[in-house]
Amino acid sequence: MDSFPQNALGMVNKMTETAAQAPDKAIAFQGAPGANSHLAAMEYDPDCLPLPCFSFEDALDAVKQGTAASAIIPIENSLHGRVADIHFLLPESGLHIVAEHFMRIRHCLMAKSADVKIKTAMSHPQALGQCRHYLRTRDIIPVAYADTAAAAAYVAQQDDPHAAAIAPALSAQIYGLHPIANDIEDEDHNMTRFVLLAPAACVPEANGAEDFQPMTTFIFEVKNVPAALYKAMGGFATNGVNMTKLESYQEGGSFSASKFYADIEGAPGDPAVDRALEELKFHCNSVRLLGTYRQARSRTIDAK
Repeated sequence: MDSFPQNALGMVNKMTETAAQAPDKAIAFQGAPGANSHLAAMEYDPDCLPLPCFSFEDALDAVKQGTAASAIIPIENSLHGRVADIHFLLPESGLHIVAEHFMRIRHCLMAKSADVKIKTAMSHPQALGQCRHYLRTRDIIPVAYADTAAAAAYVAQQDDPHAAAIAPALSAQIYGLHPIANDIEDEDHNMTRFVLLAPAACVPEANGAEDFQPMTTFIFEVKNVPAALYKAMGGFATNGVNMTKLESYQEGGSFSASKFYADIEGAPGDPAVDRALEELKFHCNSVRLLGTYRQARSRTIDAK
């Protein structure tokens, strides 16, 4: 908690005390008050008690320790790709993905004064990447910080009038900064996908004829043999299971076998999914399910 800027600590302490009164309603998030993850928690559940945490690991620890019922973590952005390394964080935490949430991301450039030339812009690396064209065309130097709202708090307590922050517009109100420009992200389809993590897994039930299929997320390690991935994927094709995401990563520094993070439409218990997963296991050293949950946004229909 002491890693937050001093002018954010008062609000952090107050929100932490409030969440402690009803941890079953608390949703932990990474960032200072006013961060995008704070907004996502409130958008996902307006009645929740948002609990600010300095790092993703701190947010997951809050759930494991029982100080929050769940944590909301951003995992990918439509403009700048991966946000959190969920394939590293989630297996270590022992938590499960129980829901997903999509939120339109809007960035505001803010500073202590509205009448000076801005030379630097501080924010989370994701936000800086999502606004890179805006910054480059104005010769503004990007400066990385832990999160968007904390960057706003930091700029507000410094004496440099030429320093700005990129954060949600709410952060300007919270920390007393002047909005310089709104919606500075490079594309207007800037969307971040969040997942909700909880101690117990859930099995979503259909809530109507138009209900989207459930999603299942898992990680797997293919055997280190020729065409292992090709063979492992064959079961999804032959069983008609739609894979909406496949991402490779290395673990342990050996470079000897690739691991993969995947999302599919469907859930264990569905015969087609069960057959596909069984074939996957035959060609892999390990397969680990991270969660099954209801889709918040259709992958097969343009759901703008």
